[in-house]
Amino acid sequence: MLSEFKAFIAKGNVLDLAVAVIIGAAFATITTSLTSDIIMPVVGAIFGGLDFANYFVLLGPIPETFKGDPTSYAAMKEAGVAVLGWGQFVTVVINFLILAFVIFLLVRYANKMVKKAEETPAGPSEVELLTEIRDELKRR
Repeated sequence: MLSEFKAFIAKGNVLDLAVAVIIGAAFATITTSLTSDIIMPVVGAIFGGLDFANYFVLLGPIPETFKGDPTSYAAMKEAGVAVLGWGQFVTVVINFLILAFVIFLLVRYANKMVKKAEETPAGPSEVELLTEIRDELKRR
């Protein structure tokens, strides 16, 4: 069973998939940073200078023992207050749309490259080249 597992892991597709997952996770981290550190502050500035992720609606009472910032979504969640975090949801949706658009551009570019490679006429095969060389040598 161990040898079968080694053979399975050694297959190129499994290794390619593992690399793709790792690169995808890193790419998602970059996209999350792009959204939360660059795009959302600009959106927040346009909509009044507030942190867009802190837009929420209270659904329950704030506990009397709460000592944090009542305008912070993260502080309210940590305190266990029922909140509807629509600003955070919008941030995540924008993050997804950016990621989906970038992946779309990558796939589009890859498809163009594959199509271009298919349209390029193939050169002579190895057998044809060897035949030409043989014929040329005979002529000399």
